[in-house]
Amino acid sequence: MGQTVRDVMTPNPLTVKATATIVEAAKKMKEADIGPVLVLEKDKVCGIVTDRDIAIRAVAEGRNPAEVKVADICSRDLVVLAPDASIDEAVKLMEKKAVRRLPVVDKGKPVGIVALGDLAEHRDPKSALGKISQAAPNN
Repeated sequence: MGQTVRDVMTPNPLTVKATATIVEAAKKMKEADIGPVLVLEKDKVCGIVTDRDIAIRAVAEGRNPAEVKVADICSRDLVVLAPDASIDEAVKLMEKKAVRRLPVVDKGKPVGIVALGDLAEHRDPKSALGKISQAAPNN
């Protein structure tokens, strides 16, 4: 049997409530040294917000970060996967939807996140993207 998304995903994804401010989300990102955070409404995944979303959809538009809610800028048209989905399915979804990250959800609850880099590292660790994904982050 082929490997599943569970085998390559980052478990226990960082989450933030949709009602949180983008400052709260950015602080979580900084503490965890990550870019994406899953957005929750009533404990169910309803979106994803990235550091780039904060920069482009709020800060660059001159909006007050202390007042902007995550729900106002997050991406809500989500494509999610079950943890037992195949890696091939994840690759096809990323390609079809032109996304770099897919939330992994089990019964509506976030259990992981799989990124393009995770798949590259798994499929071809010697590729440029695979090597970049394996490298330590530069802070």
